[in-house]
Amino acid sequence: MTVGDVTAAPTAETAIGRFLRVRGLTDRLASRLSPEDQVPQSMTAASPAAWHRAHTTWFFEEFVLGGLPGYAPPEPIFRFLFNSYYEAVGPRQPRPERGLITRPGVAEIGDFRARVDSEVVAALEAGRVDERGLELLELGCHHEQQHQELLLMDLKHLFS
Repeated sequence: MTVGDVTAAPTAETAIGRFLRVRGLTDRLASRLSPEDQVPQSMTAASPAAWHRAHTTWFFEEFVLGGLPGYAPPEPIFRFLFNSYYEAVGPRQPRPERGLITRPGVAEIGDFRARVDSEVVAALEAGRVDERGLELLELGCHHEQQHQELLLMDLKHLFS
């Protein structure tokens, strides 16, 4: 954010609002899809809707929550399944094979999203997210917006 010529760091309050708005749009985009609509991968250059939803959630868990002292992800396999190109994080499911991921299911991915959202908001409200974490949160919001566009493009191809 900028105010005049001065760059202002986002506050926890403004970060929470932005985070929840961006995350909510992804949920609205997926809300009319059946579980069966969210799993297929119509071509190797596309990703399933469920994967997009889980990957963007993994980003916040890995880079925002993962930077908090004592945080350990409850589902370590998600680090493999939902990493995309973050080689420094570790190995990942190959892109052409994302459509083979049938578990976690769509409902469990929804639970994953809700849990991470709740934990991010709680950490922000408690003042546990430092300036670097706020920068990563903002980056994650931009990242999720890119995936919203990809989600729509991939669904258009799938449904065609």
